[in-house]
Amino acid sequence: MPRGDKTKYTDKQKRQAEHIARSYEERGTPEKEAEARAWATVNKETGGGNQSGSGRGVPDTNVSSEKGGKAGGAASAARPASARSEAATKAAATRRRNREKDAG
Repeated sequence: MPRGDKTKYTDKQKRQAEHIARSYEERGTPEKEAEARAWATVNKETGGGNQSGSGRGVPDTNVSSEKGGKAGGAASAARPASARSEAATKAAATRRRNREKDAG
């Protein structure tokens, strides 16, 4: 099997990598780097390419997801309530604007 071959990954792992890569790209990471990071994250969380089926492989660890969630939560909690409220108001306005743009 050549390096970079993704045939041993499950559909779920492929979807995870695609979602993670898209998230990195939205934050400005170059496409190739985003894809490399995404597959590294999937490998770390799921133990690499797993074959589907009951009782196959090892349980997922979700260690990277937990780390990101804790970091984001701690950063948010460290901000004053007024700053969080302002950010929430701005986000709601952005979502509303995007909804209108997509609808019309």
